[in-house]
Amino acid sequence: QVQLVESGGGLVQAGDSLRLSCVASGGTISTYGMAWFRQAPGKEREFVAAIIWSSRIKDYADSVKGRFTISRDNAKNTGYLQMNSLKPEDTAVYYCAAGKSFGSSPTEYPYWGQGTQVTVSS
Repeated sequence: QVQLVESGGGLVQAGDSLRLSCVASGGTISTYGMAWFRQAPGKEREFVAAIIWSSRIKDYADSVKGRFTISRDNAKNTGYLQMNSLKPEDTAVYYCAAGKSFGSSPTEYPYWGQGTQVTVSS
């Protein structure tokens, strides 16, 4: 059973950067798609970014295009989300997910981390 653990969240000011990491254990995710989602208080979980197993295809939500970069290191069984030019509206719990498919729907990913809090102050 694949387990995912996120890290790297924290409290930052608007305009700052953070890099989130997602380490997988219990199995290799080198052939899996990976994605990041986020959920703000009172809101539904929303798609942030996704990357296929080879890193050749990436997809981003419009709200983060040009600011966030998704990447992965299959040798380390780890995914990353580099977040630059953070805004207060980026405040949320960020979750990584993995699965055999690739897409922007949470239902496509059976494996989820516990989440890491990102708070951006104005």
